Amino acid sequence: MATTENLRARDVMHEGTQCVGENETLLDAARMMRDLDVGCVPICGTDNRLKGMITDRDIVIGCCAEDRNPREVKASEFSGVLHWIDADAPITEVLDLMETHQIKRVPVIDVRNSHRLIGMISEQNLARNISDAQLAEFVERVYA
Repeated sequence: MATTENLRARDVMHEGTQCVGENETLLDAARMMRDLDVGCVPICGTDNRLKGMITDRDIVIGCCAEDRNPREVKASEFSGVLHWIDADAPITEVLDLMETHQIKRVPVIDVRNSHRLIGMISEQNLARNISDAQLAEFVERVYA
């Protein structure tokens, strides 16, 4: 493990992130989450740019609990406030962003390569790469 001071977002991210298209349905998103065994997928536009994030909770609360049909609701409806991190950002910036906004996953964008989505950082990625003390502080701040 590299020292925390040298870690960048690209060093800890999970590569190969798949997106649900903004014109695809929540049913498509749910099936993608099932197939990938994840609880969140990014939403990408027809321009292949990141438009938002959708979680399994979004589908349950924003669709099912509202008695809406997941076959009819488009993923684009969940393209709200979006937080992301530059691939070259230091790990301390990643932690600050996630703690400040109390988010458990953050998309990683390569700003040097046409602002393309190149990965995701989750709590699991952090747990493997930061100190126990940093992880404890992260958990306290995100779940507070």
